[in-house]
Amino acid sequence: MADYGITGVKYNSIGKYIEWVKVGTFTGSSFGIRENWLRTKVISEFEKGKTFITVLKQGDRLKKGLEVSVITVDGKKYIRTDNDDKASDSLKDIPEFL
Repeated sequence: MADYGITGVKYNSIGKYIEWVKVGTFTGSSFGIRENWLRTKVISEFEKGKTFITVLKQGDRLKKGLEVSVITVDGKKYIRTDNDDKASDSLKDIPEFL
């Protein structure tokens, strides 16, 4: 079970890097109040051993999505839900917020 769920992202102006994520505590049966975190906080919490998943809205319910990992490419860290080693962030299927 993950510590946190991510329900939204905000990419930078070129759409390659995530600037903000909408995060809430996740207990498997309930989802806490969502906060906006900088991507650097997600990476910091991940490095402290916290785990993240994506959480998708399906009608009136929330559904567990994919596990989130942090990868390093050319010395820079990225947030991804796939195994690609591309120099970009990618949280598939997570909607962008303004």
